[in-house]
Amino acid sequence: MLRFATAGSVDDGKSTLIGRLLYDSKSIFEDQFEAVERASRNKGDDYVNLALLTDGLRAEREQGITIDVAYHYFATPRRKFVIADTPGHIQYTRNMVTGASTASLAIILVDARKGLVEQSRRHAFLVSLLRVPHVVLAINKMDLVNYRQDVYDAIHAEFTNFATKLDIVDLAVIPVSALHGDNVVTRSGLMPWYEGTSLLHHLENVHVASDRNLIDVRFPVQYVVRPQSARHLDYRGYAGQVAGGVLRPGDEVMVLPSGFSSRIAALDSPDGPVAEAYPPMSVIVRLTDELDISRGDMICRPHNAPAVVQDVDAMVCWMSETPLRVGQKLAIKHTTRTARALVRDLQYRLDVNTLHREPNAEGLHLNDIGRVRLRTTLPLFCDEYRRNRTTGGFVLIDEVTNRTVGAGMVN
Repeated sequence: MLRFATAGSVDDGKSTLIGRLLYDSKSIFEDQFEAVERASRNKGDDYVNLALLTDGLRAEREQGITIDVAYHYFATPRRKFVIADTPGHIQYTRNMVTGASTASLAIILVDARKGLVEQSRRHAFLVSLLRVPHVVLAINKMDLVNYRQDVYDAIHAEFTNFATKLDIVDLAVIPVSALHGDNVVTRSGLMPWYEGTSLLHHLENVHVASDRNLIDVRFPVQYVVRPQSARHLDYRGYAGQVAGGVLRPGDEVMVLPSGFSSRIAALDSPDGPVAEAYPPMSVIVRLTDELDISRGDMICRPHNAPAVVQDVDAMVCWMSETPLRVGQKLAIKHTTRTARALVRDLQYRLDVNTLHREPNAEGLHLNDIGRVRLRTTLPLFCDEYRRNRTTGGFVLIDEVTNRTVGAGMVN
């Protein structure tokens, strides 16, 4: 399965591209297409507006922009896909962060007529900050520049130069026309100078199996399974989702925070016992010893444990209209562990457009990103975000409203 997100500025054609991808890959039903046809006529469009397949909110259709993250699912004979159609407007940057945080690939759209704009750079930086392993720069609306190679080459060069300042490992650049379907599902004959593959072919063949950390065993305990039936009186298992490494029966493991060791007796899945478990499988781990383990504990290797910390140094993307201030108290949710946190220090705020640091910032406002030091009431079992996106990421929660106000990446 490939999870990917779209990003880019307003009106660059993200929703239209996804609509075209769904339509040309025959992943929508006839009644869905007929409904979009009717909606397009009602709006006065002289063509079928495929963006309406993804922009389902009334406010989105009225304004012609994406506001919330919309998830879509489709499959080809080669692979299953989960699409996060994220908004491009600067006001909804937090929604874009939410959609891209779990993606293995990001498609950054650029309008061929405008080239790279401020929001394109902002989203490229966020994709790099969120450690999305694979990036596709889709230069859209090539039909409006007569499919000219020089336009493609200029944008390609400008983005490649900007990407050298970022941590983008795998970059592909594809010229497309989402409105007409050029290079979306099939290769276009209107751009003979382009020798690469279509967008769908790239999505089907990009290698994502090695993106997850299969070295460091990390298993946050989500739930203790103790059936009270006569058949299962001695059954004790620990349910959760594997966050890193490979677990096998017989492996020696250690439990944090107690530090006690044991061995894996068996691994159970919804389909029965399994010989091994790896990310992102959800399993029940049974141990040979009866240990005191509860939700929020971490199962790892004895000689390869995460850092046990209460002082957390992290990059935080702020998602609330109420600014973050030094001295503020929040709740922190890290894997399956919840604690309270105090904002001890704001080291700097990052200017996303210039990548310059502002050390004298008094706080973080909506959509700001900054380096923050937190003190937690309970120890967290962390890895660097660049090493493991699951154990290196957390969310900050307002204890009064219970709303998520920030997303953090451990340095």
